[in-house]
Amino acid sequence: MENVEPVLENMESVEVINNKKIVVVENKKIEEKNKKTKPQLNLSPPLLNEISIILPINKKYEITEQFVNVIELAVYQKKLQNISFTIDLYKDSNDLHKIIQEKISPGKIFIGPLDSKETTFLNQYCKKGVIFFSFSSKKDLAKECVFLINFFPENELKTLFNNFPSGSKIALLYPENTYGYTINLLIDEIANQSDSVIINRASYNENLTNVREAIKELGKYELRKYELNRQKQILATKKDEQSKKRLKKLIKFQTTKNLDFTHILLPDYGLRLLQVAPLLPYYDVDPDVVQFVGTGVWDDPAFFFEPALQKAIFPGVQINKRENLIIDYNKIYGSKLMRTSTLPYDMIGLLSYMYQQDMSLNDLYDLLNNYNIKFDGIDGGFYFKNNVIERNLDIVQISNGKTLKIN
Repeated sequence: MENVEPVLENMESVEVINNKKIVVVENKKIEEKNKKTKPQLNLSPPLLNEISIILPINKKYEITEQFVNVIELAVYQKKLQNISFTIDLYKDSNDLHKIIQEKISPGKIFIGPLDSKETTFLNQYCKKGVIFFSFSSKKDLAKECVFLINFFPENELKTLFNNFPSGSKIALLYPENTYGYTINLLIDEIANQSDSVIINRASYNENLTNVREAIKELGKYELRKYELNRQKQILATKKDEQSKKRLKKLIKFQTTKNLDFTHILLPDYGLRLLQVAPLLPYYDVDPDVVQFVGTGVWDDPAFFFEPALQKAIFPGVQINKRENLIIDYNKIYGSKLMRTSTLPYDMIGLLSYMYQQDMSLNDLYDLLNNYNIKFDGIDGGFYFKNNVIERNLDIVQISNGKTLKIN
């Protein structure tokens, strides 16, 4: 199979008429088509040439707008001829139902919705011979005709534990929010299937009111401080030169360096990460002794200059894979590309391959259910397993404002 490898060129604007229906056919603007497709009974219908993008118009409209822009860019680059995209924006679940019922026909592809709530009821349409590529993060919604495209922490944790040195001892320090709880829930099973072990864990409030106590507890700060002071007192009573040199060296430290763990996993992001990370060395969790580790949410240049995170690692791909997209998006649309906006971009790359092969619906299912077939996207090689996207991720290391692949 050929690779799906999206890249970018300049792009004309795609027009939205009355908040819906619109499109690109042979890379040119066209007027809205009002003719409805009559459903045909076919055990293996061909894929329809009109793809419906279903995204929310009220909540998360910033994401909707950017996803549409990114799809526009990808469609132009892939030169998807004789394929049209209708932009169907919904206000709520009832509105989404109406849109799907109006659009549904054997061989129809829907891109969206964004949220798990609107993804929950999609399976009722599977018998109609359609397929949905949802951006939901709730993996149990992936079944039958619903395929999920997102960044899934389970995929990232498996990559980490597959790459930790044998016998690694892991500490987990996580925020008390949905993401942190998810990591805490997943990590034990993944660790049990690896050669590493979870030594300790601690959590902290989202408002960081107890983060210092959590770090001290995790690193046994008070115990190590007590042990160091005990050693200093013993050495102070001795008069030999070796003891004096040892005491002089220990005076520089607040605690002993004998931490129980070799790695500390910190699954946080945003401003909190930039506040929590420097506290670790402050309380003698030394990044020269312990390997700092993140998840995919670290994949943001805003974190790459933080001194405490230098030499830290996380699962991902180097930013140069998507650098052209970042530059071109800003140039064309005048705004910063969101990290999640690479999702619809790689989706269009996959669709490009599907239509080049003139696939039927069954052909598409065979393709997506064969996880030995992998595509090369700007977020790395990807495939589907149990209707959920998985990626072949690298381990990258933060170094002076950029990341370096180390595996």
